[in-house]
Amino acid sequence: MSVKKLSHLFSVLVVCLSYAKVSAQTAYYIDGFHGGIWGHYPDWNTRFMADMLKKNPEWKINIELEPETWARAQAIDPAAYEDFKAIFADQSLKGRIEYVNPAYAQSYMYNISGESIIRQFSYGMKMIKAHFPEAVFTSYSSEEPCFTSALPQILKSFGFKYASLKNPNTCFGGYTRPHGGELVNWIGPDGTGIIASPRYNVEKLATKSTWQTIAWNNSPAYINTALTDGITHPIGMTLQDAGWKGGPFIGNGVDGNIKNVYTTWRNYFANVTAKDAKQNWKISQEDILVSLVWGSQVTQQIAQKVRVSENKLVATEKLGALAKIYADADWPQTPLDSAWRTLLLSQHHDCWIVPYNGKPGNTWADKVTIWTGHTNRICDSIINRAGDALNKAGVIGNYVTVYNTTGANRDEVINVPLSSALDLANIGLIDENGHSVPLQVSNGNSIIFKAKVPSVGYKVYQLTDKASADAKGAAVNKLANGNYKLETDLYKLIIDPARGGVIKSIIAKKLNNKEFVDQSNARSFNELRGNFYHDGGFRSSADSAAHVEIIENGPLRISILVQGYIGGNSYNQLITLAQGQPRIDIKLNIDWKGNPGIGQDTKRGTYRIELPVKAFYDDRNKLLALFPLNLKHQKVYKNAPFDVTESKLKNTFFTSWDSIKNNVILNWVDVTDKNNQYGMALFTDHTTSYAHGGDFPLGLDIQYSGMGLWGRNYGINGPTQINYALIPHVGKWDKAGIWAEGTKWNEPLIAVATDKHPQKMSRSLVKLPVGYEVSAINFDGNDMLVRIFNTGSAIKEKIIFGCQATKAILTGLDGREGGELALSKEASQISTIIAIPKFGIRTIKLKNARMF
Repeated sequence: MSVKKLSHLFSVLVVCLSYAKVSAQTAYYIDGFHGGIWGHYPDWNTRFMADMLKKNPEWKINIELEPETWARAQAIDPAAYEDFKAIFADQSLKGRIEYVNPAYAQSYMYNISGESIIRQFSYGMKMIKAHFPEAVFTSYSSEEPCFTSALPQILKSFGFKYASLKNPNTCFGGYTRPHGGELVNWIGPDGTGIIASPRYNVEKLATKSTWQTIAWNNSPAYINTALTDGITHPIGMTLQDAGWKGGPFIGNGVDGNIKNVYTTWRNYFANVTAKDAKQNWKISQEDILVSLVWGSQVTQQIAQKVRVSENKLVATEKLGALAKIYADADWPQTPLDSAWRTLLLSQHHDCWIVPYNGKPGNTWADKVTIWTGHTNRICDSIINRAGDALNKAGVIGNYVTVYNTTGANRDEVINVPLSSALDLANIGLIDENGHSVPLQVSNGNSIIFKAKVPSVGYKVYQLTDKASADAKGAAVNKLANGNYKLETDLYKLIIDPARGGVIKSIIAKKLNNKEFVDQSNARSFNELRGNFYHDGGFRSSADSAAHVEIIENGPLRISILVQGYIGGNSYNQLITLAQGQPRIDIKLNIDWKGNPGIGQDTKRGTYRIELPVKAFYDDRNKLLALFPLNLKHQKVYKNAPFDVTESKLKNTFFTSWDSIKNNVILNWVDVTDKNNQYGMALFTDHTTSYAHGGDFPLGLDIQYSGMGLWGRNYGINGPTQINYALIPHVGKWDKAGIWAEGTKWNEPLIAVATDKHPQKMSRSLVKLPVGYEVSAINFDGNDMLVRIFNTGSAIKEKIIFGCQATKAILTGLDGREGGELALSKEASQISTIIAIPKFGIRTIKLKNARMF
């Protein structure tokens, strides 16, 4: 045989072997169902899933179905329910069904509080277990971008082992940043890691789409590209909408030279990729690339209502704990469960991304109003009962009891409404030591005073008929040039009525008299500015003069009302400062004339769902409240659930679905100079977007009105009302205690005028070191569970409890008991030492907690 023939045969053999190798390629696919009774779940769906699983023995499904679905499924078709349960019962690696998102209402996670995320899982898992006792929660995955950076420690504490960062077929609301490699060790802000499947670097966003990546159907092009990139076990995914009737989403799994194997995530991680390499990836919140129609009135109001209920409910639980420990009151578990249920439902992703869906009066937005209203009414009832229980055995008289639900001692100015029968001209106030407390009589029948209240506790003040000594301090003065000066012990502000009442100067008197306003910037501080695209373009509140009215003039609290116009629409801003208070509060109200277009114009008839450029992405044209800061080489920090991210963005702006940036403000953003010497924190009463860039001042999204998702007009149908606040400070956010200041703003002191007071005039249930937060307090029988979140240093710290207990045990979020903590008994309190990593959460169970 000639050399030429041998060479030819060798070439043929190589080609054949290569073809055999290619033809044998195996890929994996995550199929399953997403939805539920609130989103979409036809009554026939349970029977359909059970029958299709029997018909297709190689099919495996991953389910993300709202837990409330199963009660109806059981009632409507009990036989189908039992058939499905029988298949579900096998939760081994060979099992065919895995519950991959047990959250109660499939929240986006990044837009709600960390405590809400915990309750989404705890309530959801409990309800699923009631229907499927064998359920094992191993892998977290979602069809929507339901991700946030702190998930690893939450998932691990609930017993999860794995997670997916993919959502290939429903990316309308965003997606995660791609990452190289088949697997990663997703590292959370506290250092906890969880094995995860990332969106691969080669998993590109689909063309002619604004909702898919190329992994949605395991096309040969996607699989072969992944294999070429070194992904040895490539995987794609679609969790079908419940109600789709196709069965296995990609048919028999064979497509050209690719054999697709349906798998559960549990099997994929534990069997298929168990030995594959995993690269550590510390995910920042800016790796979660998400966006909604921020600034639209409907989204804004949903976010505000959810925030109010979130804050109120955790505060209510803490007040209930005070009543249980110090007044032996019953723990109100049933009403609390009902309150949490409706709050969790209001956090459903569909409330936020399709708020208008549904019949008139029963849209997702309407449901949020009903759900949060229910939560708030229950909270009010529990708060009232807790106060009654604490005051039951008290001494008759006229008192003001002030409750503090945060983990920090408070020394703040508060307003207390009083009975109209009381003569405020001759009223006084004394503390528990009989010392006179300075007062300010407010507009209406109320008093203002500075209350000093211990952490997670209360303090009682007594009203007397002997007038208190006059307070001294804060004042508002009109200057000769027409400007107004607002001055407290901490600040001096100058308001310029000629330019719409903008803040011309903020001098922090105790921060080296630092001027925080960049007076050389073309934009003004606290200016409202946006593109009114049907009314001549950009308009500013600084374009015309404003009227300034002094509402309160000290000496403890001062406030002015700025009244002006923007684009022909009237607005007012109530600016409030208090003696000794670092926060500058601003309440904005805009009374709109009709429905002006605000933002980037989208010409009628030009919207196409598949076109990536969308008007609502462009924050530069929305109505913004602007804050040009006298801080050089600015850095931005922003909080997220159980996390704070230092931004790496050059600017927050984008205009297209395929270039989303995370410009979300959850509670606050903090801007500092290059060396973190000085900073200014901006707080908001709702999740929305913020603006910032090298040549663009810090801005808060106030209003968008125009084309939104699916071509829907996101219009204005009433006044816009927003609360925001500012805190100038020195040092980085953690040294300045910005997280604690945000918690104080979210959980204000609760003052109640009563004719009785608790047996003891002051108590503190939990005392924490600086940087620690009380995320929640709950009870399991007589065991008190205190959840702590650490924003400070990761050193051993002392926690003090104003009660007694037989043991202190570290407890997982799923109830697993861990190590026991040593308790030391002191006078009427106990203490323990614990080390929590920065951004870590720990739950301490105090066995048989009771009053000394």
